[in-house]
Amino acid sequence: MIGQPHAFKGRGAASNPEGRFETIRHHAEDDGWQHALLDEETPRPQTVVTEERARSVITRNDSPDIAFSQALNPYRGCEHGCIYCFARPSHSYLNLSPGLDFETKLRAKSNLAEVLRHELSKRNYVPQPINIGSNTDPYQPIEKRFRITRAALEVLAECHHPCTIVTKNAMVERDIDILAPMAREGLVQVFLSVNSLDNHLAAKLEPRASAPHRRIEAIRTLAEAGVPVGVLVAPIIPALNDRDLEAVLDQAAEAGARCAGYTVLRLPHELKQLFREWLALHAPQRADHVMSLVQQMNGGRDYDSNFATRMRGQGVFADLLRRRFEVACRKHGFGRARELQLDLSRFTPPRETSPQGQLF
Repeated sequence: MIGQPHAFKGRGAASNPEGRFETIRHHAEDDGWQHALLDEETPRPQTVVTEERARSVITRNDSPDIAFSQALNPYRGCEHGCIYCFARPSHSYLNLSPGLDFETKLRAKSNLAEVLRHELSKRNYVPQPINIGSNTDPYQPIEKRFRITRAALEVLAECHHPCTIVTKNAMVERDIDILAPMAREGLVQVFLSVNSLDNHLAAKLEPRASAPHRRIEAIRTLAEAGVPVGVLVAPIIPALNDRDLEAVLDQAAEAGARCAGYTVLRLPHELKQLFREWLALHAPQRADHVMSLVQQMNGGRDYDSNFATRMRGQGVFADLLRRRFEVACRKHGFGRARELQLDLSRFTPPRETSPQGQLF
């Protein structure tokens, strides 16, 4: 038996399918050995982090459905292991699997702060808010060891450059000593992603992210420290976590969130197979219903990449989600995440480090 889907404790993916750029394909075949015996002897996948030297760290985006034009991602892959993560297919570019490899074979950009300083100091650089965590989570567990996100924030704070942060880890509280002063200058906004209040479901959907109640606590901690904070109900998965939409917004508002946003489940490339495997293992009785609703929101397919609809979906169920979200936002006086305004006028290009030091 080779590569059969298997639930690993603490991991989201159940298999390690080849990426779409691979030229070799593996076919799983049951050879008759007892599955239970094999499962007991199969070691749990361990996290392996490889440090890499990045040549550039600021990426540009011109997608009309995304609110920011610049982004920064300290890590490739994400140990949180969220099965629904739209970034999983990006691991294929590293010749790694979007499955277990994505959450166990990670890359850390150890020179990120140095390269960021260089890019911000270029004469032709035009400041725009930088989003940290657009692809993978900047506060995933390995950040506790590598502290690359914190190093990036130190550079941004030094030169008064605005940024936004998206995370589902309460570790963001660690950097309040940097975030609070930036907030007083209108330079930062933090978004906590909370898509369910069901700890049992969250432990399977996003096994190494902070528990939902800890993320709500992080919203409160940040708000009390004066850091503008919003909540993202993302992604909403029909017939799985959509029931918690209003409850998440209620608790986030009570904790001090100022704005809110949401997206629906997106299944690009290899993610289709991975998510279907997850449903078969963890929600077999509702798997067909979930995928039926997903397809209804994507024009009859598992995924529609149309910029106009990919974030919110289309059809009756998508319209219902939109109305529910709008009613809840009016109830709490939430602004929209896209309406965020940060101060660009304070930016001062950093001085690049020099082995000779500074004369003045």
